[in-house]
Amino acid sequence: MSTPSSALQFHANAAAAKVVGSASDITARMDRLPVTRSSWILVLLISLGGFFEIYDLVFTGYIAPGMVKSGLLSTTTAHFFGSQGIGAFIAATFAGLFVGTFFFGFLPDKYGRRAIFTVSLLWYSIGSAIMACQTTSEGLLLWRFLTGIGVGIEIVTIDSYITEIVPQHMRGRAMSLNQAAMFMAAPAAAILSYWLVPLAPYGIDGWRWVVVIGSVGAVLVWFIRRSVPESPRWLAQKGRFAEAEAAMQRIEANVQKDFGKQLPAPQPVAQEITEEKASFSELWQPPYRARFIMLLVFNFFQAIAFYGFANWVPTLLIAQGITVTKSLLYSFIIAFASPIGPLLVMTVADKIQRKWLIIGGAGAVVVFGLTFSQVTSALPLTVLGILISLCGSMISVNYHAYQTELFPTRIRCLAVGIVYSSSRIGAMLSGFLIAFFLRDFGVTGVFAGITGAMLAVMVSIGFFGPKTNGMRLEELSK
Repeated sequence: MSTPSSALQFHANAAAAKVVGSASDITARMDRLPVTRSSWILVLLISLGGFFEIYDLVFTGYIAPGMVKSGLLSTTTAHFFGSQGIGAFIAATFAGLFVGTFFFGFLPDKYGRRAIFTVSLLWYSIGSAIMACQTTSEGLLLWRFLTGIGVGIEIVTIDSYITEIVPQHMRGRAMSLNQAAMFMAAPAAAILSYWLVPLAPYGIDGWRWVVVIGSVGAVLVWFIRRSVPESPRWLAQKGRFAEAEAAMQRIEANVQKDFGKQLPAPQPVAQEITEEKASFSELWQPPYRARFIMLLVFNFFQAIAFYGFANWVPTLLIAQGITVTKSLLYSFIIAFASPIGPLLVMTVADKIQRKWLIIGGAGAVVVFGLTFSQVTSALPLTVLGILISLCGSMISVNYHAYQTELFPTRIRCLAVGIVYSSSRIGAMLSGFLIAFFLRDFGVTGVFAGITGAMLAVMVSIGFFGPKTNGMRLEELSK
């Protein structure tokens, strides 16, 4: 026979259960939300931290001439894997990114999206500041590697978080805004490098100022991002329904305030399997196995092509006869295409299948890149550089959204971290490859290598990539 207190507790638990709902309820409620101002603000807040991650990645090419000038590094080396060249600096960057994505990509699945991208941003800020103080090539490479670990975790987490925090009909546009905000770092890093790299303010090398500025800015954004909620999908997947409900109600309240009327009713959705622990072995089960292998191949080759150009723009312009100072100026102009590209993609991001946009962008890079290698005048080089950058942005926007859609919430960050780590190997190798091609075959050889990589991208996505636009994450998980 139950006591009055136990009966009261029973009714309290039953009432709480009705309020809390389930993982499928959270998903259905998220996907039915209209796109409002608060939705865009949430994406933008998450993207602000990513701004400094991209800043860290893109300044590599812009500060390279300054590090060569200071005597820390050389443009090319006698040996393929020479440790004193720009290629080694690029390799250290992506070796760190590889470790971050491959070995620590599971952390957001275990501890939450919000917690991990906050910690990783602080990690980057501290590591980057220490790197700027190094006076030997060995110290420079070590701290570049350690900083890259934090950056690697951050990018994987941001991609997964944005995919989960917006409704299905907004995923492509949300990732476009995310990429546009993040890639504003490209012109910012370029103009700062243009101003500072040739100088030594207060007796300190200009390239060191460029690095420190990014480190300080990232700390400021950390305070802003404390206001963003945890992913309700992740909380529900972990069985933390009360917290998921609270986060979901907060998002719904903000959307409804902007919407000005009653929110649409949720549509039924199949419930995703709830598991406390992500399993690596699940990636080798259908349907994830084929997607996993396809994305490993895609990421490896797209990174060689993308960073083979992005990290070497000033150096390639110098090789085509442009002076160091002017190459940084033209690189700054080219860099402005990086945030413009995602904004252009927003107009078609949820209308044209992402896989076809990736393929189209890769084909355009081939055409514009081979043309770039054949001209020497400043104006056509700059125009072609802008076009290559625009196409690279199209590829980046779409594959960041694409690969997070292909895996379920319970293993999303684990899967994306591992396939993304393949791009880090490709990017790490790209530094040595481009240095080799540039030394022995000139700019024409560089773009011949980039062409081969882009053809591999087109084949892997074109023949083996599924369609994802307009589909619920749970549908894609089946």
